[in-house]
Amino acid sequence: MDLLVSGNTILTCTFGTAPAKLNVFPDARIIYKGQPLATVMDNRPIQNIIPFGMCTSMANPAVAAATAAALGVLTPMPCMPVPCGPWSISKPSVLLAGKPCLTSSSKLMCAYGGQISITPQASNITTK
Repeated sequence: MDLLVSGNTILTCTFGTAPAKLNVFPDARIIYKGQPLATVMDNRPIQNIIPFGMCTSMANPAVAAATAAALGVLTPMPCMPVPCGPWSISKPSVLLAGKPCLTSSSKLMCAYGGQISITPQASNITTK
């Protein structure tokens, strides 16, 4: 069962070292428990997706350079999410401001190979 996602939901990245929160701005949105609901277009780095601590992906040029300088020892560098397009759509029929709503099963790929996911306790508004 998919759950709709609101602002301040916790996100994780497969190459990040720390969780991050999803920022959703209340521009013409439905507010649930004091937070606006998210759409698949809430995918902008820094504005919507806060960095995940340190990045450990060798596809990240900063990590690759630091690792090379450390003679091959993996050297994480500060995360800067680089989302590839919108979030995946799991419920395209549930729209908010003409855009599909973000649900707990949605995923977002980072250009550096990481997969950004939503934690299970995202919300408690169910979709059917």
